[in-house]
Amino acid sequence: MQEESVISQQKTPFFLRAPAQLLSYFFHPLFIPTYVFIFLVYQFPFDFPGITVWQLEMKIFSIFWLTAFFPAFAVFLLWRLKFSESIFLRTQKERIIPYVIVMFFYWWMYFLSRNFTDQPAVLKFFYMGIFMATVFGLILNNYYKISLHAMGVGGAMGAIILFAFYYQASLGISISIATLITGLVCTSRFLVSDHTKKEVYAGLFVGIGCQVISYFFIM
Repeated sequence: MQEESVISQQKTPFFLRAPAQLLSYFFHPLFIPTYVFIFLVYQFPFDFPGITVWQLEMKIFSIFWLTAFFPAFAVFLLWRLKFSESIFLRTQKERIIPYVIVMFFYWWMYFLSRNFTDQPAVLKFFYMGIFMATVFGLILNNYYKISLHAMGVGGAMGAIILFAFYYQASLGISISIATLITGLVCTSRFLVSDHTKKEVYAGLFVGIGCQVISYFFIM
């Protein structure tokens, strides 16, 4: 029987549980691609040549639509059609089909990014990195319930660090904030989920590792 984390076995006080739950919702892994794109828009606007503000807003909306709304809607349908017992995907079995669905959308985003001429080239390695993370996540899901939240924030933190290398930019504050958010989100998963330390750390490692591998193979 899979051992539970020490913290999750204890009753978490409300003053800790409430903000932890809020962080888990706000930094849900499905939102991470949109957040990273918005970061690039505001941090490196010069890498979006010839795009109006309205066009940028539409691009942000399309990324949210493809990487967050459609996968979330698919999970909702699976729940309503009784293919999963909970919309929160609490078991490994319930996560298999959503993994495959998300993999498809992430691969599609990478495929499209190869022909982008008005968007940052770094999106190619970022999209490939999150696609690879879902592949590894699906494989590891056969053995334990790897933390998707840790995978998501870990990938975002790794990507921002790699952005600094690519652009030769000083992103110390951004990296510090990303690292702090990553730590808070991972801690929140210990507080409000049944993840073990192994599952959270594995998610963090996969998220960061896939971004690094993708960067060196694609850029």
